[in-house]
Amino acid sequence: MAFANSHRNLQKITYTGICLAISLAALAGCNRDPQVRKAKAFDRGNAYFKAGQYREAAIEYANAIQIDPRYTDAHFQLAQTFLKESQFNSAYVELQRTVDLAPDNKKAQLDLAALLVAGGKPTDARDHAEAVLKIDPQNAEAQVILSSTYAADDLPRAVAEAKKAVEMDPQRSDSYMALAMLQERNKEVAAAEQNFQKAISLNPKSAGPVVALGRFYVAQNRPLDAEHQFKTAMALAPLDPTYVGTLASFYVSQNKPEQAEQVLQKAKADMSDNPAAYRMLGDFYLSRGQTDKASAEFSSLYSEHPKDPAVAKAYAQVLILQNKLDDADKVTGSVLKSAPKDTDALVLHGQILNKENKSQDAVNLLAGVVKDAPDSAMAHYQLGIAYAGLANWGQAEAEWRAAGRLRPNTVEPQRALAALAERQNNNDLLTDASEALIRIEPNAPDGYLFHARALFSKGDTAGAEKDIRKAIEVAPNNSAGYLLLAELRTHQNKPDEAQKLYEQALAANPNDNTALAGLVGADLQRKDIAKALSRVQAQIAREPNNSGLYTLLGQLELRNQDSAKSEAALEKAIELDKNNVNAFMLLANVQVSKGSVPQAIENYQKALQANPKDVRLYVSLGGLYETQNQWQQAEDQYKKALQIQPDYPVAANNLAYLMLTHNENPNVAFSLAQTARKGLPNLPNSADTLGYAYYNTGVYAAAADLFKEAIKADPKNATYHYHLGMAFEKQANYPEAKKQLEQTLAINPNYSQAGEIRKMLAESHN
Repeated sequence: MAFANSHRNLQKITYTGICLAISLAALAGCNRDPQVRKAKAFDRGNAYFKAGQYREAAIEYANAIQIDPRYTDAHFQLAQTFLKESQFNSAYVELQRTVDLAPDNKKAQLDLAALLVAGGKPTDARDHAEAVLKIDPQNAEAQVILSSTYAADDLPRAVAEAKKAVEMDPQRSDSYMALAMLQERNKEVAAAEQNFQKAISLNPKSAGPVVALGRFYVAQNRPLDAEHQFKTAMALAPLDPTYVGTLASFYVSQNKPEQAEQVLQKAKADMSDNPAAYRMLGDFYLSRGQTDKASAEFSSLYSEHPKDPAVAKAYAQVLILQNKLDDADKVTGSVLKSAPKDTDALVLHGQILNKENKSQDAVNLLAGVVKDAPDSAMAHYQLGIAYAGLANWGQAEAEWRAAGRLRPNTVEPQRALAALAERQNNNDLLTDASEALIRIEPNAPDGYLFHARALFSKGDTAGAEKDIRKAIEVAPNNSAGYLLLAELRTHQNKPDEAQKLYEQALAANPNDNTALAGLVGADLQRKDIAKALSRVQAQIAREPNNSGLYTLLGQLELRNQDSAKSEAALEKAIELDKNNVNAFMLLANVQVSKGSVPQAIENYQKALQANPKDVRLYVSLGGLYETQNQWQQAEDQYKKALQIQPDYPVAANNLAYLMLTHNENPNVAFSLAQTARKGLPNLPNSADTLGYAYYNTGVYAAAADLFKEAIKADPKNATYHYHLGMAFEKQANYPEAKKQLEQTLAINPNYSQAGEIRKMLAESHN
């Protein structure tokens, strides 16, 4: 019996095992079924999306798409997560894929149209709005978007189209809002106000239309009415920080920062558990440049909310601004410890590396960030700074352009591009960047000043002056506008007006050494060096640790023919600031003038230890070696400069000429000469070097043309005439060759090749 019972138990176990095996097999089959797997990934994505965990949602939607690339719903939902994360380029790609797969997805078409309008592509947006209207002719949302596509170039048509949206759905508040905004732009003020009020009446519990009316009143210079609307919006949504921010921003615009601060302090107290609310006060201090207050605020918040990564990152940013890099790195590290792939924290770490001049480390880090988060404008911007630290200007420009495309309303990339354009004498880039700055910040001086420089370089002094005066108008207490206008007056040979402008600049900013240098220049024009020295010495008494002032003093003492005092002043400048490259270079010049060339070389070597990335030092040291006939050492310095900045034209020009003179690789020399000519198109020296390169490769006609161009710019240069004479001689144009060789000796009878020239001329007479 015992055996029988055991057999029955075995039979039961075996049967159960079979059932379990069947169940597991079925489960495994389900797990292998792509339809089931993609549905589960999609459902997980929806759960994350509903919980506001958009990055996690994006991963699940992407998993579903990987299983089924034509999974329309997953593409659409992935686009929605990208919109939530403000990753607009990625959202555009997914929305485009959605409408390709499902043209009748009205929401996708409308989202895509809205992105295209925001991106400045109204014609493309119109196509998508019209596609929806073809499916649904009474779709008021599509009609509103259609109206917005005409706003840039046909405002009356835009208003007419918006009125159609109102007719389609007279109870839709948003349509009246859109119509009112277009009417405001079309200067239909009374109608706009009426439609804003209609939008509010249709949706009386919504704060959005109320804020829109408030902004309308701001534009109409009705601040009391505007303030009432913004307060009403706060009352309608007392726990929404957005409307607190709107009222605070209004007070700032009305030059009432104290009231703004009070509003934000109250919001912090009332919404102490809302991260967006309790961070606003610190952001306010930061936006106003009150770094100490911002630091204290975020330090307190960091202690109170140690698990809020946004607080930690904001605090780290403030610490970076205060140059407390070690503390900033600790705070950033705390974020990365719990979230190693946090894009913002990684960018902050890259920013710290940039500040520490660890450019290569910053490139290594930020290149990976950009790869993983291509829509991060700040990552591209900081990567551009890192490339600039390596003097890789092409890559720096590319990254800053990418940042500008991703965030068209951010000033930092455009300001970086403008500064780069000035460095490279690229007027087209300078014009584009300055116009972008003016568009983004029409009440800031920077854009107008950059634009003025672009016009000045093109010879449009009237246009430049107009821009400068606009810069002064928007920022009368900023010295930069007066300085640039003074520079313009100096160019126009109006020294008295220039001096008054320098005085205005110094009055606006008593510590502006550029303004002081301008006044010193005016003193020197009047040959009043005593007055110039007195100005600088008085300023040094006020700022005894200012390296730039000692540099200026050194220049003046040199001009006053007191090399000992000049040398002492420049040594003091270097002692105060080892990165003052101008002081190092001026000191070397003083030492050379005294005949102390070894001392000057040693000075350059010290300068390079402190400033190993400054190409000017290598080029100047190379030139010094040339004066000592140490051409191989000179070549080494020029090569080092080009390793740092491959397109640096002065180094390329000098190295090319040395290589040609010493019969080194003519093809390499020719390429270097082309680089120099491209970078210095108006310099006769670069024309001569490229001509000499053509000469050495046997292209004598092209060489002669370039030598002629050099002579036209500098007719008293004996070398240019000698080179042209040699080119004519190679072309068998002996009369012209003789003429140029005789001119060489007439300019400089002791020219280095004088013996050879006289021999050639003697032979030509025989």
